[in-house]
Amino acid sequence: MAFGSMHRSGSQAPMSEINVVPLVDVMLVLLIIFIITAPLLTHSVKIDLPKAESVPNITQPEHVELAIRTDGSLFWNGDPVLLGQLSSRFDATIAQEPKTELHIRADKLVHYEKVAKVMSIAAKAGMARIGFITDPSKE
Repeated sequence: MAFGSMHRSGSQAPMSEINVVPLVDVMLVLLIIFIITAPLLTHSVKIDLPKAESVPNITQPEHVELAIRTDGSLFWNGDPVLLGQLSSRFDATIAQEPKTELHIRADKLVHYEKVAKVMSIAAKAGMARIGFITDPSKE
């Protein structure tokens, strides 16, 4: 027995055996719980998820490409333009097509102040979509 003998002798040694009966009982209870709950976990709720499609971003033909060089010179679709003429050009472009996009291609060393001025003029004229064109191949 695990509790020792009932004799009251003067020298009782401590018990050095491990009682595994409670451990086996706990393991059997856990095994039964897992056997019962495992089939319940296989049932799932059916959900109709939307299908994800990836399409390339195709640039619309109605866009203006504005290049800014390091010296501050501006080019409207390849043609030189002055900073003072941008407002009227943006207004005319928005009057023709309200959803026109502005693509800014700035040199690497252009001060951000020049780019911010162009963006401010475009936003005041009503250009809602402004993007930057970069060339990742050049370092």
